[in-house]
Amino acid sequence: MIQLFFPQFKDSPRAALIATVLLAITLAILPFVAGAAGNAWVRIIDFALLYILLALGLNIVIGFAGLLDLGYIAFYAVGAYMYALLASSHLTDNFEVLAQLFPDGFHSSIWLVIPLGAGLAALAGVLLGFPVLRLRGDYLAIVTLGFGEIIRIFMLNLNAPVNITNGPQGINMIDSVKILGFDLGRSHEIFGLQIPSLYWYYYLFLGLVILSILFCIRLQNSRIGRAWMALREDEIAAKAMGINTRNIKLLAFAMGATFGGVAGAMFAAFQGFISPESFSLHESIIVLAMVVLGGMGHIPGVVLGAILLAGFPEFLRHTAGPVQDFLFGKELIAPEILRMLVYGLAMVLVMLYRPKGLWPAPEHGVNPVGKSADAGARV
Repeated sequence: MIQLFFPQFKDSPRAALIATVLLAITLAILPFVAGAAGNAWVRIIDFALLYILLALGLNIVIGFAGLLDLGYIAFYAVGAYMYALLASSHLTDNFEVLAQLFPDGFHSSIWLVIPLGAGLAALAGVLLGFPVLRLRGDYLAIVTLGFGEIIRIFMLNLNAPVNITNGPQGINMIDSVKILGFDLGRSHEIFGLQIPSLYWYYYLFLGLVILSILFCIRLQNSRIGRAWMALREDEIAAKAMGINTRNIKLLAFAMGATFGGVAGAMFAAFQGFISPESFSLHESIIVLAMVVLGGMGHIPGVVLGAILLAGFPEFLRHTAGPVQDFLFGKELIAPEILRMLVYGLAMVLVMLYRPKGLWPAPEHGVNPVGKSADAGARV
């Protein structure tokens, strides 16, 4: 995997091994280093990892298959609500029949809820894919945008006449993740060191991100991944080559939605509370910006874009005020306004000077290190 991020290590296995070990050590101690400045920074890193999961899923739809999806956050909501309903007492509090069957409430195992959340999100992806099979470009974007808003409004109003989602009040008291009896929602002492809950969730999310990256790498190089890329480049040519574009499109929507469903379930467990306002159009645009800013179709670029767009605004939130006090002796612009101003300006500059993204995919026929394939052949 390290060779994908650093192509110069392809010809040096020893250097690749050393880089992998150093990266593993860095990732292992990262929460302790960030935690020295306050647990808020560890929480920011946790959310950045969740955004990486979302960006990797959307990259399958947009980057690999070339299908513009502005309603991707809907699958995030589906996974979150599935986990919330099956890992809390909300349903038993509102339905007498369920209360009699489950007097202690639904507190399902993560091994049941996560596959159900991923499966339901994939089903939602297929349901979205069927009506939009013949749509392209702007029309596809508008329909998917509407789908995302429909899901959010559906969750917002599904509290009457039967209270399922609790409407705008949301669902609270959601169970934390428990793995073989080990509760990630509590602090635990390891070798005399008290490790907070945020750190345990960091390692869980990091593991999911690494597995997702490995999965996406294998998927990109598979027959399905090649079919998606053919569809992205020219749908008519892909049909002429015998590719079933209908099934390939549906598979792209379903596969991308699965990532969103898993990330949503993790979000619900991590927060312990969800509401429809967490799944607005703004979130869909942010995830889309991560993919575009990093480099569509390029996994390292998507990871970089997710980290920057998840962490940069929070960095500005904590530094905008102190920097103004240091430079001018007072606060000239409210930190929240300045944060969004700098954030927007940075994105405009990147799109002007790096239109393919900060870390775009290597061009066909060009070695990632920078040598053309023809030059290599001549040598």
